[in-house]
Amino acid sequence: MNLDQQLSSYDYYLPSELIAQNPVIPRDTSRLLVVKSQETINHHVFSDLPDLLSSGDLLVLNDTLVIPARLYGKKSTGAQVEVLLVEETENNCWLALVKPGKRFSIGSEIIFGDILKATVIGKDESTGGRFLQFEVNPCQSFWEILDKVGNIPFPPYVTESQANPQQYQTVYAEKQGAIAAPTAGLHFTERLLTQLTEKQINIAKVTLHVGIGTFRPVEVEDILNHEMHQEWIEVNQNTIDAIKQTKEKGKKVIAVGTTVVRTLEGAYQQQQKLIPFSGKTNLFIYPSYEFKVIDGLITNFHLPKSSLLMLVSALIGRERLMSIYQKAMEEKYRFYSFGDGMFIQI
Repeated sequence: MNLDQQLSSYDYYLPSELIAQNPVIPRDTSRLLVVKSQETINHHVFSDLPDLLSSGDLLVLNDTLVIPARLYGKKSTGAQVEVLLVEETENNCWLALVKPGKRFSIGSEIIFGDILKATVIGKDESTGGRFLQFEVNPCQSFWEILDKVGNIPFPPYVTESQANPQQYQTVYAEKQGAIAAPTAGLHFTERLLTQLTEKQINIAKVTLHVGIGTFRPVEVEDILNHEMHQEWIEVNQNTIDAIKQTKEKGKKVIAVGTTVVRTLEGAYQQQQKLIPFSGKTNLFIYPSYEFKVIDGLITNFHLPKSSLLMLVSALIGRERLMSIYQKAMEEKYRFYSFGDGMFIQI
Protein backbone atom coordinates (compact mmCIF):
# COMPACT_ATOMS: atom_id res chain seq x y z
CA MET A 1 0.00 0.00 0.00
CA ASN A 2 1.58 3.30 -1.07
CA LEU A 3 1.50 6.36 1.12
CA ASP A 4 -1.25 8.03 -0.92
CA GLN A 5 -3.56 5.17 0.06
CA GLN A 6 -2.82 5.34 3.80
CA LEU A 7 -5.22 7.28 6.02
CA SER A 8 -2.40 8.30 8.35
CA SER A 9 -0.73 10.15 5.46
CA TYR A 10 -3.57 12.69 5.56
CA ASP A 11 -3.22 13.55 9.22
CA TYR A 12 -1.93 16.88 10.53
CA TYR A 13 -2.05 18.85 13.76
CA LEU A 14 -4.10 22.05 13.72
CA PRO A 15 -3.92 24.47 16.68
CA SER A 16 -7.46 25.05 17.94
CA GLU A 17 -7.12 28.82 17.61
CA LEU A 18 -6.95 28.42 13.81
CA ILE A 19 -10.42 26.83 13.65
CA ALA A 20 -12.63 29.72 12.52
CA GLN A 21 -15.62 30.18 14.81
CA ASN A 22 -17.17 33.09 12.92
CA PRO A 23 -17.18 34.29 9.30
CA VAL A 24 -15.48 37.53 8.40
CA ILE A 25 -17.66 40.49 7.44
CA PRO A 26 -17.95 41.24 4.56
CA ARG A 27 -17.59 37.66 3.38
CA ASP A 28 -15.24 38.51 0.51
CA THR A 29 -12.62 40.00 2.85
CA SER A 30 -11.48 36.53 3.87
CA ARG A 31 -7.96 35.58 2.87
CA LEU A 32 -7.26 33.58 -0.27
CA LEU A 33 -4.17 31.42 -0.72
CA VAL A 34 -3.48 31.03 -4.45
CA VAL A 35 -1.69 27.89 -5.60
CA LYS A 36 -0.09 27.87 -9.04
CA SER A 37 0.75 24.77 -11.03
CA GLN A 38 4.40 25.45 -10.26
CA GLU A 39 5.81 25.59 -6.75
CA THR A 40 4.79 29.13 -5.89
CA ILE A 41 1.94 30.26 -3.69
CA ASN A 42 0.60 33.79 -3.31
CA HIS A 43 -1.47 35.50 -0.66
CA HIS A 44 -4.57 37.50 -1.57
CA VAL A 45 -7.98 38.44 -0.24
CA PHE A 46 -11.04 36.78 -1.74
CA SER A 47 -12.27 40.01 -3.34
CA ASP A 48 -9.18 39.82 -5.61
CA LEU A 49 -10.79 36.90 -7.43
CA PRO A 50 -11.88 38.87 -10.55
CA ASP A 51 -8.22 39.80 -11.11
CA LEU A 52 -7.11 36.17 -10.74
CA LEU A 53 -9.42 34.95 -13.51
CA SER A 54 -9.57 35.68 -17.22
CA SER A 55 -12.48 36.91 -19.30
CA GLY A 56 -14.33 33.84 -20.54
CA ASP A 57 -13.45 31.63 -17.59
CA LEU A 58 -16.36 29.79 -15.97
CA LEU A 59 -17.11 29.51 -12.26
CA VAL A 60 -19.41 26.64 -11.35
CA LEU A 61 -21.36 27.10 -8.10
CA ASN A 62 -23.39 24.68 -5.96
CA ASP A 63 -26.81 26.25 -5.40
CA THR A 64 -27.94 23.91 -2.61
CA LEU A 65 -29.71 25.45 0.40
CA VAL A 66 -29.05 24.25 3.95
CA ILE A 67 -32.23 23.08 5.65
CA PRO A 68 -32.96 23.40 9.41
CA ALA A 69 -31.97 19.76 9.82
CA ARG A 70 -31.13 19.70 13.54
CA LEU A 71 -34.11 19.07 15.81
CA TYR A 72 -34.39 18.74 19.57
CA GLY A 73 -37.17 16.58 20.95
CA LYS A 74 -38.14 14.15 23.67
CA LYS A 75 -38.99 10.50 23.98
CA SER A 76 -42.31 9.59 25.53
CA THR A 77 -40.33 8.99 28.75
CA GLY A 78 -39.24 12.64 28.73
CA ALA A 79 -35.60 11.85 27.81
CA GLN A 80 -33.96 14.52 25.63
CA VAL A 81 -33.21 13.63 22.01
CA GLU A 82 -31.14 15.30 19.28
CA VAL A 83 -31.90 14.48 15.65
CA LEU A 84 -29.95 15.38 12.51
CA LEU A 85 -31.91 14.79 9.32
CA VAL A 86 -29.72 13.32 6.57
CA GLU A 87 -31.99 12.75 3.58
CA GLU A 88 -35.63 12.18 2.75
CA THR A 89 -36.16 8.63 1.52
CA GLU A 90 -39.86 8.93 0.71
CA ASN A 91 -42.83 11.04 1.67
CA ASN A 92 -42.08 12.46 5.15
CA CYS A 93 -39.72 9.58 5.93
CA TRP A 94 -36.13 10.59 6.68
CA LEU A 95 -32.84 8.92 7.37
CA ALA A 96 -31.55 10.66 10.48
CA LEU A 97 -28.71 10.46 12.98
CA VAL A 98 -30.16 10.26 16.47
CA LYS A 99 -28.52 10.90 19.84
CA PRO A 100 -28.43 8.81 21.96
CA GLY A 101 -28.90 6.36 19.09
CA LYS A 102 -28.58 3.04 20.92
CA ARG A 103 -31.79 3.64 22.81
CA PHE A 104 -33.95 3.90 19.72
CA SER A 105 -35.47 0.63 18.67
CA ILE A 106 -38.16 0.25 16.02
CA GLY A 107 -41.40 1.74 17.28
CA SER A 108 -39.78 4.39 19.46
CA GLU A 109 -41.46 7.79 19.25
CA ILE A 110 -39.89 11.24 19.34
CA ILE A 111 -41.98 14.31 20.08
CA PHE A 112 -40.97 17.79 18.88
CA GLY A 113 -43.01 20.36 20.79
CA ASP A 114 -46.71 20.06 20.13
CA ILE A 115 -46.63 20.13 16.32
CA LEU A 116 -44.46 17.23 15.15
CA LYS A 117 -43.93 13.57 16.01
CA ALA A 118 -41.75 10.87 14.49
CA THR A 119 -41.65 7.09 14.81
CA VAL A 120 -38.55 4.94 14.29
CA ILE A 121 -39.38 2.48 11.52
CA GLY A 122 -35.95 1.10 10.69
CA LYS A 123 -32.17 1.26 11.09
CA ASP A 124 -29.53 2.03 8.46
CA GLU A 125 -26.47 -0.16 8.97
CA SER A 126 -24.17 1.94 6.77
CA THR A 127 -24.60 5.13 8.82
CA GLY A 128 -25.87 3.86 12.15
CA GLY A 129 -28.84 6.15 11.61
CA ARG A 130 -32.56 5.59 11.99
CA PHE A 131 -35.41 5.90 9.52
CA LEU A 132 -37.99 8.25 10.99
CA GLN A 133 -41.56 8.46 9.77
CA PHE A 134 -42.93 11.91 10.58
CA GLU A 135 -46.58 12.55 11.28
CA VAL A 136 -47.56 15.87 9.71
CA ASN A 137 -50.68 17.94 10.23
CA PRO A 138 -52.50 17.86 6.87
CA CYS A 139 -53.04 21.62 7.15
CA GLN A 140 -49.27 22.24 7.03
CA SER A 141 -46.41 20.93 4.91
CA PHE A 142 -43.45 19.20 6.51
CA TRP A 143 -41.21 22.06 5.36
CA GLU A 144 -43.39 24.67 7.05
CA ILE A 145 -43.21 22.75 10.31
CA LEU A 146 -39.46 22.15 9.94
CA ASP A 147 -38.89 25.90 9.62
CA LYS A 148 -40.54 26.30 13.01
CA VAL A 149 -38.91 23.47 14.98
CA GLY A 150 -35.62 22.88 13.17
CA ASN A 151 -32.24 24.57 13.44
CA ILE A 152 -29.51 25.17 10.87
CA PRO A 153 -26.81 22.63 11.82
CA PHE A 154 -23.44 24.29 12.31
CA PRO A 155 -20.48 21.87 12.19
CA PRO A 156 -19.46 20.27 15.52
CA TYR A 157 -16.12 22.13 15.62
CA VAL A 158 -17.95 25.49 15.55
CA THR A 159 -18.51 25.72 19.30
CA GLU A 160 -18.25 29.44 20.08
CA SER A 161 -19.87 31.04 17.06
CA GLN A 162 -21.88 34.24 17.10
CA ALA A 163 -22.91 33.69 13.48
CA ASN A 164 -26.57 33.70 12.53
CA PRO A 165 -28.05 30.93 10.38
CA GLN A 166 -28.04 33.08 7.23
CA GLN A 167 -24.26 33.37 7.46
CA TYR A 168 -24.13 29.60 6.92
CA GLN A 169 -25.89 29.93 3.54
CA THR A 170 -24.32 31.05 0.28
CA VAL A 171 -25.83 34.21 -1.20
CA TYR A 172 -26.91 32.16 -4.23
CA ALA A 173 -28.49 29.22 -2.34
CA GLU A 174 -31.79 28.20 -3.98
CA LYS A 175 -32.61 24.49 -3.76
CA GLN A 176 -33.29 23.15 -0.28
CA GLY A 177 -31.82 19.81 0.66
CA ALA A 178 -28.36 20.17 2.23
CA ILE A 179 -27.49 19.49 5.86
CA ALA A 180 -24.21 21.40 5.61
CA ALA A 181 -23.13 24.39 3.54
CA PRO A 182 -20.92 24.16 0.44
CA THR A 183 -18.44 26.30 2.35
CA ALA A 184 -16.20 27.49 -0.49
CA GLY A 185 -19.21 29.49 -1.67
CA LEU A 186 -19.59 31.32 1.64
CA HIS A 187 -16.90 33.80 0.53
CA PHE A 188 -19.01 35.25 -2.28
CA THR A 189 -21.02 38.46 -1.95
CA GLU A 190 -23.54 39.94 -4.35
CA ARG A 191 -21.02 42.70 -5.03
CA LEU A 192 -18.31 40.19 -5.95
CA LEU A 193 -20.65 38.26 -8.24
CA THR A 194 -21.49 41.53 -10.03
CA GLN A 195 -17.80 42.35 -10.44
CA LEU A 196 -17.14 38.91 -11.90
CA THR A 197 -19.96 39.34 -14.41
CA GLU A 198 -18.69 42.79 -15.38
CA LYS A 199 -15.33 41.22 -16.20
CA GLN A 200 -17.13 38.66 -18.41
CA ILE A 201 -16.34 35.79 -16.09
CA ASN A 202 -19.24 33.41 -16.53
CA ILE A 203 -21.29 31.71 -13.84
CA ALA A 204 -23.05 28.32 -14.00
CA LYS A 205 -24.72 26.26 -11.30
CA VAL A 206 -25.06 22.64 -10.29
CA THR A 207 -26.67 21.06 -7.24
CA LEU A 208 -25.25 18.64 -4.70
CA HIS A 209 -27.24 18.36 -1.51
CA VAL A 210 -24.44 18.09 1.01
CA GLY A 211 -25.03 15.09 3.23
CA ILE A 212 -23.18 12.59 5.28
CA GLY A 213 -21.06 11.52 2.30
CA THR A 214 -19.23 14.85 2.28
CA PHE A 215 -18.34 15.12 5.95
CA ARG A 216 -18.33 11.53 7.20
CA PRO A 217 -14.77 10.74 8.36
CA VAL A 218 -12.64 8.12 6.66
CA GLU A 219 -11.99 5.46 9.29
CA VAL A 220 -10.07 2.71 7.47
CA GLU A 221 -6.29 2.87 7.11
CA ASP A 222 -6.47 1.65 3.50
CA ILE A 223 -8.57 4.44 2.01
CA LEU A 224 -9.50 2.25 -0.96
CA ASN A 225 -11.82 0.43 1.46
CA HIS A 226 -13.73 3.61 2.34
CA GLU A 227 -17.33 3.67 1.13
CA MET A 228 -18.85 7.06 0.32
CA HIS A 229 -22.49 7.58 1.23
CA GLN A 230 -24.51 8.62 -1.82
CA GLU A 231 -25.54 12.24 -2.28
CA TRP A 232 -28.07 13.72 -4.69
CA ILE A 233 -26.71 15.75 -7.61
CA GLU A 234 -28.08 17.55 -10.63
CA VAL A 235 -26.34 18.92 -13.71
CA ASN A 236 -28.56 20.56 -16.33
CA GLN A 237 -28.06 21.24 -20.03
CA ASN A 238 -27.38 24.96 -19.57
CA THR A 239 -24.39 24.21 -17.33
CA ILE A 240 -23.10 21.55 -19.72
CA ASP A 241 -23.35 23.98 -22.63
CA ALA A 242 -21.46 26.61 -20.64
CA ILE A 243 -18.69 24.11 -19.84
CA LYS A 244 -18.35 23.01 -23.46
CA GLN A 245 -18.23 26.59 -24.72
CA THR A 246 -15.61 27.50 -22.14
CA LYS A 247 -13.35 24.61 -23.11
CA GLU A 248 -13.80 25.26 -26.83
CA LYS A 249 -12.46 28.78 -26.25
CA GLY A 250 -9.47 27.46 -24.32
CA LYS A 251 -10.69 28.98 -21.07
CA LYS A 252 -10.84 27.46 -17.57
CA VAL A 253 -13.68 25.70 -15.76
CA ILE A 254 -13.25 26.48 -12.06
CA ALA A 255 -15.21 24.49 -9.48
CA VAL A 256 -16.28 26.47 -6.42
CA GLY A 257 -15.99 23.78 -3.78
CA THR A 258 -15.31 20.08 -3.57
CA THR A 259 -19.04 19.41 -3.89
CA VAL A 260 -18.99 20.93 -7.37
CA VAL A 261 -16.02 18.73 -8.27
CA ARG A 262 -17.90 15.63 -7.14
CA THR A 263 -21.03 16.75 -8.99
CA LEU A 264 -19.34 17.39 -12.34
CA GLU A 265 -16.97 14.43 -12.18
CA GLY A 266 -19.75 12.22 -10.79
CA ALA A 267 -22.10 13.16 -13.62
CA TYR A 268 -19.34 12.44 -16.15
CA GLN A 269 -18.72 9.06 -14.54
CA GLN A 270 -22.31 7.95 -15.17
CA GLN A 271 -22.02 7.90 -18.99
CA GLN A 272 -18.31 8.60 -19.52
CA LYS A 273 -19.32 11.94 -20.99
CA LEU A 274 -20.94 15.09 -19.72
CA ILE A 275 -24.68 14.95 -20.31
CA PRO A 276 -27.60 16.12 -18.14
CA PHE A 277 -27.88 14.02 -15.00
CA SER A 278 -30.12 13.96 -11.96
CA GLY A 279 -29.56 11.25 -9.38
CA LYS A 280 -27.06 10.10 -6.80
CA THR A 281 -23.30 9.80 -6.74
CA ASN A 282 -20.92 8.13 -4.33
CA LEU A 283 -17.80 9.12 -6.25
CA PHE A 284 -14.71 9.04 -4.02
CA ILE A 285 -11.81 11.06 -5.43
CA TYR A 286 -8.28 10.44 -4.16
CA PRO A 287 -4.74 10.57 -5.65
CA SER A 288 -4.44 8.80 -9.01
CA TYR A 289 -7.87 10.06 -10.09
CA GLU A 290 -7.83 11.67 -13.54
CA PHE A 291 -10.06 14.75 -13.69
CA LYS A 292 -12.32 14.90 -16.73
CA VAL A 293 -14.13 18.23 -16.35
CA ILE A 294 -12.56 20.81 -14.04
CA ASP A 295 -9.47 22.97 -14.60
CA GLY A 296 -9.20 24.50 -11.14
CA LEU A 297 -10.73 24.61 -7.70
CA ILE A 298 -11.70 27.18 -5.08
CA THR A 299 -11.94 25.49 -1.71
CA ASN A 300 -11.47 25.90 2.03
CA PHE A 301 -8.97 24.19 4.34
CA HIS A 302 -10.25 20.76 5.29
CA LEU A 303 -10.18 18.46 8.30
CA PRO A 304 -7.40 15.90 8.78
CA LYS A 305 -8.09 12.44 7.36
CA SER A 306 -11.15 13.67 5.47
CA SER A 307 -12.29 12.60 2.00
CA LEU A 308 -12.20 16.30 1.05
CA LEU A 309 -8.48 16.46 1.85
CA MET A 310 -7.97 13.41 -0.36
CA LEU A 311 -9.90 15.01 -3.21
CA VAL A 312 -7.71 18.13 -3.13
CA SER A 313 -4.63 15.89 -2.92
CA ALA A 314 -5.73 14.24 -6.15
CA LEU A 315 -5.58 17.66 -7.79
CA ILE A 316 -2.12 18.86 -6.70
CA GLY A 317 -0.49 15.92 -4.93
CA ARG A 318 -0.68 14.88 -1.30
CA GLU A 319 2.84 15.87 -0.26
CA ARG A 320 2.52 19.30 -1.80
CA LEU A 321 -0.90 19.87 -0.25
CA MET A 322 0.30 18.92 3.22
CA SER A 323 3.25 21.28 2.76
CA ILE A 324 0.86 24.08 1.74
CA TYR A 325 -1.26 23.40 4.81
CA GLN A 326 1.78 23.76 7.04
CA LYS A 327 2.58 27.07 5.36
CA ALA A 328 -1.03 28.22 5.79
CA MET A 329 -0.81 27.45 9.51
CA GLU A 330 2.42 29.41 9.80
CA GLU A 331 0.69 32.33 8.10
CA LYS A 332 -2.29 32.02 10.50
CA TYR A 333 -4.90 31.23 7.88
CA ARG A 334 -8.30 30.37 9.35
CA PHE A 335 -9.42 26.77 8.78
CA TYR A 336 -12.67 24.90 8.09
CA SER A 337 -16.20 26.09 7.31
CA PHE A 338 -15.99 29.75 8.35
CA GLY A 339 -12.31 29.96 7.47
CA ASP A 340 -10.25 31.30 4.58
CA GLY A 341 -10.07 30.02 1.03
CA MET A 342 -7.62 28.46 -1.38
CA PHE A 343 -7.62 28.85 -5.16
CA ILE A 344 -5.85 26.03 -7.01
CA GLN A 345 -4.94 26.85 -10.60
CA ILE A 346 -3.88 23.76 -12.56
